[in-house]
Amino acid sequence: MPSSNMQDNNLTSNIVVLISGGGTNLQAIIDACKAADYPGKVVGVISNKADVFGLTRAKNAGIAHCVLSHKDFSSREIYDQALIKKIDLYQADVVVLAGFMRILTPEFVQHYQGKLINIHPSLLPKYQGLHTHQRAIDAGDTDHGVSVHYVTEELDGGPVILQAKVPIFAGDTAEELALRVHEQEHRIYPLVVKWCCNQRISMHNDTVLFEGKALPASGYASE
Repeated sequence: MPSSNMQDNNLTSNIVVLISGGGTNLQAIIDACKAADYPGKVVGVISNKADVFGLTRAKNAGIAHCVLSHKDFSSREIYDQALIKKIDLYQADVVVLAGFMRILTPEFVQHYQGKLINIHPSLLPKYQGLHTHQRAIDAGDTDHGVSVHYVTEELDGGPVILQAKVPIFAGDTAEELALRVHEQEHRIYPLVVKWCCNQRISMHNDTVLFEGKALPASGYASE
């Protein structure tokens, strides 16, 4: 986390965002960083895919950005080592996965342990993996939502920091439910990034601590 004392409002954390697509959560974080009291700044955006709109968002905001295509590397391990080198050039205090569609190697996760966060469109531990909205509908659930969590070596399995719930209405399509979830994503992800930047949260033994107090498995939302 930041080497500086974040109690000084003149000091900010360096945020690096990894994307693979349109970057709506990236935009939400960029917009949040415009607030005078926000303790972080997006200093770099890295995409594993070229020609995605998230890179245009970074360009429009004057943020350094680049493409590091996984197709240019012979293995996941070699790619992740190259990705680490790119991220470390930005002296990242917080690394944010915002629709980064890659399974990360244990070495990568360990390198950024405690400062690597992800957002997942379900109320974890429900519906890890893909197609979460349709799976929630098919299961007859009445609630769905989104979780922000620390990244560990278990896919979508790191400790939850914050969740937001949305209702599932009769007749909902996956697309309609996704829109409802996205609205909450754009609210809670910048908030969690802020908590990371000002060191209000940390991870200890797969447990999230908020100002030193252990949170339950479902994160801050249940408090």
